[in-house]
Amino acid sequence: MHRGGFLRIFLIIAAITLLLDWYVFNGLRTFISDWQSQRLKQIVQWGYLVISVGVTALLLLGFGSFSTAKGMTPFHEWVLSLFITFFITKIFFVIVLFLGDLGRLFYGLGDRVIHGEKSSGASFFPARRKFISEIAILVAAVPFTGFFYAMLKGKYDYKLYKQTLYFDDLPDAFDGFTITQISDIHSGSFDNTKAVQRGIDVAKAQKSDLFVFTGDLVNNAAWEIDPYIERFSQLKAPYGQFSILGNHDYGDYIEWDSEAEKAANLEQLKQQHKKLGYRLLLDENLELEKNGQKISLIGVQNWGRGFIQIGDLDKALKGVDRNAFKILLSHDPTHWEEKVRHHPTKIHLTLAGHTHGAQFGVEVPGFRWSPVQYRYLDWAGLATENGRNLYVNRGFGFLAFSGRLGIWPELTVIELKKRV
Repeated sequence: MHRGGFLRIFLIIAAITLLLDWYVFNGLRTFISDWQSQRLKQIVQWGYLVISVGVTALLLLGFGSFSTAKGMTPFHEWVLSLFITFFITKIFFVIVLFLGDLGRLFYGLGDRVIHGEKSSGASFFPARRKFISEIAILVAAVPFTGFFYAMLKGKYDYKLYKQTLYFDDLPDAFDGFTITQISDIHSGSFDNTKAVQRGIDVAKAQKSDLFVFTGDLVNNAAWEIDPYIERFSQLKAPYGQFSILGNHDYGDYIEWDSEAEKAANLEQLKQQHKKLGYRLLLDENLELEKNGQKISLIGVQNWGRGFIQIGDLDKALKGVDRNAFKILLSHDPTHWEEKVRHHPTKIHLTLAGHTHGAQFGVEVPGFRWSPVQYRYLDWAGLATENGRNLYVNRGFGFLAFSGRLGIWPELTVIELKKRV
């Protein structure tokens, strides 16, 4: 989308949020109506307007400087995140206030039916009660504090997920073999190098046999990973480090001066994988050998429903023993849903990422929800069908919204076990 398209969208959203501001402003007037200090009343009312309208103005100014040749920077992500935080907070406030006003409307209608016309000058609506505004503030405080936590802490609150998988046909030598997976680094979004290092340290501490990265090293441009090459190159494993490309790695979401420039960016990104010490698998496979026994590691380019579809699974499987134990790296879980799980060649384990779990949701024992589930059947964790397993990593980084809430950044350790 061109910059003009972005601006039109944000102008419409800005108009909506200004209407919300008017409604919230009136709700705040009710809340502070019995305060004695006129000065304090003015500070609350006009302070709210200055902050809220200021955030909207910052959004418009920020995206006025947005360049489709560079994409979103951490600054743009922060501006967007602040706007989203205030926007959602206002919606919660307005919903409660609107329900209260509906009650006032029905009360007024009922009173008119029962008592007839009001005396001259009497208001049709009863006065808005202060406790409704108090409830609205309490309800709105939940998303407000939650989103700020997501931005200030949640996006770097790395969680380690461990998964043990059992297979009948796993070679004996690989019983207990461990794999550390990270996905969706999105290095162009980072704004805290020390926090990123904490996540890397957690991955290093696992001392797994194999390290894999399942795509989206950058948001758009190869140079975004430059400040972090030394850090992510610390991730080493005895059986090697392997990687694939994700949909963002191809540079499809920004404008280039020419196709040659775009191609050069992709080539540079491939070289960055080498600098990181990662063997980039582009529709190809290799064998990992341990004590004379082997398993096949396969990597495809991106293939996703609604996204770039250039990954060639058949090409990647060329030369692989049909009876070999197979691990596939494929960025988008819809590839597994539409191609891998139905493929004539059985692939025992597919490792994916891409969804980020929407960076927002709820995961508690026995229940989990994220808006991303309305787009993806398999959006986080393990899925199994007919002896074929998919594990979807929730992502190491973040994109667009500079935060995570409920769906925390993930580092995965998978242990392969021989079923006895």
